Amino acid sequence: MRQNILLITKDAGDAETLRGTLDRTDGDRFTVHWATTLASGLARLNEGGIDAMLVDLRLPDSQGQATFDALFSSAPRTPIMTLCADGDEALARQVERLGSDGYFLKPFFDSYIVPQSLRNVMRPQTLEERILNENARAETTLNSISDAVIGTDLAGNVDYLNAAAESMTGWSRNEARGQPLDRVMKIINSTTREPKRNPVDMVLQQNKPMGLTAGTLLIQRDGSEVAIEDSAAPIQDSSGNINGAVIVVHDVTAAKAMAMKMAYLAQHDFLTNLPNRVLLSDRITQAIKWSERNGKSFSLLFLDLDNFKLINDSLGHEIGDKLLVSVAQRLSDCIRRSDTVSRQGGDEFLILLMDETDAQDAGLVAGKILDVVSQPHSIAGHELIVTASIGISSYPRDVDDAEALIKNADAAMYKAKEGGRNTFRYFSSSMRARVDARRAIEADLRGALVRQEFLLHYQPEVDLNSGKIIGCEALLRWKHPNGELMLPGDFIPIAEECGLILSIGRWVLREACAQAKSWHDQGRNPGSMAVNVSALELAQNDFIPRVKEILNETGLDSRMLQIEITESVLMRETKSSAMTLHKLKEMGVVIAMDDFGTGYSSLSYLTNFPIDIIKVDRSFVAAIRTSADNCIIISAIIALGASLKQRVIVEGIEDAEQLAFLKAINCREGQGFLFSRPVSAEKFANLLYLRGDGP
Repeated sequence: MRQNILLITKDAGDAETLRGTLDRTDGDRFTVHWATTLASGLARLNEGGIDAMLVDLRLPDSQGQATFDALFSSAPRTPIMTLCADGDEALARQVERLGSDGYFLKPFFDSYIVPQSLRNVMRPQTLEERILNENARAETTLNSISDAVIGTDLAGNVDYLNAAAESMTGWSRNEARGQPLDRVMKIINSTTREPKRNPVDMVLQQNKPMGLTAGTLLIQRDGSEVAIEDSAAPIQDSSGNINGAVIVVHDVTAAKAMAMKMAYLAQHDFLTNLPNRVLLSDRITQAIKWSERNGKSFSLLFLDLDNFKLINDSLGHEIGDKLLVSVAQRLSDCIRRSDTVSRQGGDEFLILLMDETDAQDAGLVAGKILDVVSQPHSIAGHELIVTASIGISSYPRDVDDAEALIKNADAAMYKAKEGGRNTFRYFSSSMRARVDARRAIEADLRGALVRQEFLLHYQPEVDLNSGKIIGCEALLRWKHPNGELMLPGDFIPIAEECGLILSIGRWVLREACAQAKSWHDQGRNPGSMAVNVSALELAQNDFIPRVKEILNETGLDSRMLQIEITESVLMRETKSSAMTLHKLKEMGVVIAMDDFGTGYSSLSYLTNFPIDIIKVDRSFVAAIRTSADNCIIISAIIALGASLKQRVIVEGIEDAEQLAFLKAINCREGQGFLFSRPVSAEKFANLLYLRGDGP
């Protein structure tokens, strides 16, 4: 970078010599600006950009020290070297004592000493400016971060605060400077409220970094509190000697609040804000310990709303959700502070009653709950009446562990359902048969695959206009050892609870793909093969490789496989579900959303996930005759599917009236008993033959 030199002399010869010397020796570095009087020199100096001055002290408009004083006053930080004629050295040395950076004798104006001296006198200024720039950069950086930075001297007195520290402590930098750190940064333990020792004290004593323990509060100057984390470190000079300390303070108030919120959400139901299964399980565990210590009993009530599904399906999930919130509030109003109401999911609630010395006390509470719940609920202009069935199990009278307590209360609740609903039942040993029967089913399930007791039935998906079969859905059946043909609703929930659903799901997928390929090889074209997939299956890391493996083993074209998932499956792990479905889509597999319209946010999933087919839940079709709203909903879904270029298949078509309505609103595809019940593979092959081999 070129340096600007202001040369002030009346002597043109001197000016020419000096210019020549600078150009010849270091011409690519210096630019010389020549002035002949002090006034013109000051004028050029005021324009700025001058890095050094060469000045003759004897000018037409100024003589001697006065010349130097004028220039120095105007630019005290700019180096000044004087030009000295023979006999003027005394003046030059006098001015040097006043602050000039040296002088040149006239015989040496053409010497290399001139540019070298200029470089030397400008170097300290450049270094100083660099330090100032670096300090300014550091200051800007420290003031731009959100963490508070506080510096102290060796005595622990504050000598620096950045902008965040000023805001966090309530002290300005000027007010804090020189104050003891403990006064500016007052910290206490959040639990005991006792003062805490500032880590800077230990840093200054031990000359090593320190940090605060968790649970520290900073008391601001106005008395308000901030949850903080911090770290402190010594400041050392070039020799490694400590000359102060710095502490960096991070405001964790928001993070702490978020952690508390996340912990709350993990233990509470999102809809009603009641404790969920996780928190209730912990409280039952604590209740058992309390019971063992004090020799007292407690009871658990398992409550299920009667006919809630009818309200939910007829009025919609928004109304159903509001009803659940209303019920939850009434349940909470019925209990003491020591008791717990928990929502387990759906319309099931558990109520933990503490310190019930007599089981009859729990019955009194149950009776009160039944009465309160059955009172009309005013929701969105509707007067809704809902009743409940309650099962009661007590500890330690009925059980000796938490899991059995819940199962027994559940069994008693089903007994109340069987007893006419809107009532309660105590658990009794005779009810164990129900629990035992469930366990027996689980035990039989574990050997069902090995014994080859599972089979698939197939229900056609039909073109409503032509009646032609365009696909089929594989439906699982279990031929129980007792000879009964069991439907999925009787055993799939148990399979999901005990982890057997994964192996069963693999068998279903492989069997369905193999059957579809077999029909193709026989010249029968069933269209696509639809297979239902559970949430647990879709969440497995090996799901995609497993699908590829089965397609390769069976030889079925991936475009002929239709994976059906429900909205509840997607709601469990939205991001991972989307990734899995996109991978299936890339393979050519068709994706269908089953039971559409029964979830909370169905419409959003049509754009967020790669859905090809919408399967409208059978409950809408069943209510076509009685509900104009359902007719409107089905029409809207079909129009929505068309606009999104997604196929719509309506499930549950059972009579000609329903078919006529669906055809009238341009529904093209359907499924239901009107066309065929689910049938064996052999009978389905006959259907293909009778109806023209499908597509």
